[in-house]
Amino acid sequence: MTTSTIERAYQLARAGAAPDVVRLKERLKADGCRAVDALLAPRSIRGHLEAICAATYAAHRSPPPTSEVPESDTPESDSPGEA
Repeated sequence: MTTSTIERAYQLARAGAAPDVVRLKERLKADGCRAVDALLAPRSIRGHLEAICAATYAAHRSPPPTSEVPESDTPESDSPGEA
């Protein structure tokens, strides 16, 4: 079964494949989807895709959190010269 243009748009948006709807449309057209502009024209669809793109693109591009332990939380070692 073939994926519709709108379904493919949501798949790409959720995958973080585009930062905004303009780039998402470009990607869909490059992938051979038809009637992209007309199908994504309704404000409700465009707004929803814009929000998904913004959230997932940022999440996929941000560096992973580090697991560094702050210096103040590291246990102090007993040095031979300390009392």
